[in-house]
Formats: sequence, C-alpha cells, structure tokens
Amino acid sequence: METSKTSKKSVRTLSEIAFDMKRNWTNVNYAAKPYLDAMYSLNSVNDNYGFDSGKSIVLYFLSNASQFKGDKAKELKAELKALVK
Repeated sequence: METSKTSKKSVRTLSEIAFDMKRNWTNVNYAAKPYLDAMYSLNSVNDNYGFDSGKSIVLYFLSNASQFKGDKAKELKAELKALVK
C-alpha cells in the first residue's frame, strides 16, 4: 500500500523549530534563552543535552516562553507540545 507524502506533515527537528523561533522572537526572555540555545543542537526530544533529556529541555523552554506571543508563537509552541506528548 502506498502512502501519500502530502497527507502527513513532516516532523521538523528541534533545531529547525528553534531557529524558526529565534527568527520570530527577537527579544528572547532571559529564562527561556538557555533552553532555546540547547534546542539548536538537538534533533528530537529523544536526544540529550548534557544530562538533560530533549523532552525536559522543551518543557522547560515552554514554561519560560510565556512572553512569546502571537499567531506564529502559538503555532511553534503547539509544534513543540506535540513532540513531547
């Protein structure tokens, strides 16, 4: 059975999402910045950054990113939340 590539949305890496966030959030909150920086070097929530899991990095970022607002922010945060489910 053949599946259509257009029917499934491709999953982006954490680093791709992080770079997209940086482009859309010009003044990153100081508490969220270390986690955003860590995501630059991660492919997935299953990777580790030092002794921290990718999943914990994403969750810590989300908890410190309340100042990141707007339609694009909602979209990107939803993308991250879907990865940690």
